[in-house]
Amino acid sequence: MKPIKDHVKENLDILFVGFNPSLRSGETGHHFANPHNRFWTILQRAGLTKRKFHPTEDAQLLDLGYGLTNIVERPTKNAQEITKEEYDKGKETLKKKIAFYQPRIVCFVGKGVYQQYSGQKDVPWGLQEKAIVPGVIDFVAPSSSGLVRMKLDEITAIYRELPELIHTLK
Repeated sequence: MKPIKDHVKENLDILFVGFNPSLRSGETGHHFANPHNRFWTILQRAGLTKRKFHPTEDAQLLDLGYGLTNIVERPTKNAQEITKEEYDKGKETLKKKIAFYQPRIVCFVGKGVYQQYSGQKDVPWGLQEKAIVPGVIDFVAPSSSGLVRMKLDEITAIYRELPELIHTLK
């Protein structure tokens, strides 16, 4: 299975960063394609999109100022299958991507993604005090995976901070 294509360009409002593609994403070539993943529902409920997008429309997020990438490229059944070496390589690649494209905000879709990226253990939800890449805001949100035990309303409330943050930056 091949890695899926990033959807990224310079000066995005938000670059969403996941752990890695699911097997379903690897099969379809689209981000957050697993039918149990709530990413597209969360974006709509949080006010980031006016409607619920389908994974096949993932590239259209660029038109809204949003991008998509992952810390690890290899599709797996779950994040537990990702090796330390893959995380180490992925975080360096991700730092270079962020420094090059300079999104206003990088939203890490899962606390574990940010922990791997930053090397920090104790990470709060939302806006982080110090960015890893200077000039870019780090924001930590819950994973959109259907395996996450948080209620959808609780998850959405955290993502709802993003449109407000974008508004203050413009």
